[in-house]
Amino acid sequence: MKIVAVEPIGISRQRAEELVERYAAKGCDFVVYPDRKEDEQTLVERMKDADVVIVSNIRLSREVLEQCPKLKFLNVAFTGLDHIDQDYCREKGILIRNASGYATQAVAELAVGLMLDVYRKITPFDASTRNLQGRNNILGRELHGKTVGLVGTGAIGLRTAAILKAFGCRLLAYSRTERQEALDMGIEYTTLEDLMKRSDIISLHTPLTAQTKGLISREMLELCKPSAIIINTARGAVIDNKALAEMLNKDCIAGAGIDVYEYEPPLQSNHPLLSAKNAVLLPHVAFATQESFSMRVDIILRNLDEYLAK
Repeated sequence: MKIVAVEPIGISRQRAEELVERYAAKGCDFVVYPDRKEDEQTLVERMKDADVVIVSNIRLSREVLEQCPKLKFLNVAFTGLDHIDQDYCREKGILIRNASGYATQAVAELAVGLMLDVYRKITPFDASTRNLQGRNNILGRELHGKTVGLVGTGAIGLRTAAILKAFGCRLLAYSRTERQEALDMGIEYTTLEDLMKRSDIISLHTPLTAQTKGLISREMLELCKPSAIIINTARGAVIDNKALAEMLNKDCIAGAGIDVYEYEPPLQSNHPLLSAKNAVLLPHVAFATQESFSMRVDIILRNLDEYLAK
């Protein structure tokens, strides 16, 4: 059996050498590529003879997967799966496992970090300090006492909520399913429309599905208070970013902290958020910490061992 990690996913060269020996003892050929390549030609070349492929958030289209006739198991070192052609995998009986939970703490911390950055104007104050300027009579805002609306109460949403409770925030939530853990934390479930109207901070924590694509539409954004801010560490296509940029520039929304977009960064020069006021933009890094990457490797190897044991 041939196992191919098409990218290093945080596996060091020394660890890769150890894994090659470990899985050779199980009769497997284990290959870890030392670099990340996203073009389809390179992906096919790396995957074409593999029985098992390890990949993170590189897009695997039907066109790529069709050229991998031996593929039986996709071991995805990521939480979301919207970059994988899951319909093709279902048609061909290709098993998919993800690394659910590896970045829960990392993403939750960054979501709160973006709230603090936007509220306390950390990024613009850094720029003004480097330009030999002072505070210029600008005031920040505190998280304490603010109403935070969580769109989605999965593991990341609930971890974010736990952190926010320590700041003294009031918590609202919208989700298709109410969770007892959320209710026990004092979170109030409500409609999406009510959440958008009442929240000082709206933080998105929902996966991208057919139902959630465009969920935070222009109409939803128009319900926000002018003082509200939007935080997105979920998926870019959940929100109408063009409408968000327009409303930021018209002062209809006070600020935004964005880590995800309709496609993976780098952004194209015409992306609407690049010209939006009061927006802190990051290149999809919420999941990327030393701790989360270490946990991710452990989860992927556990998934692999469970598959091989069948």
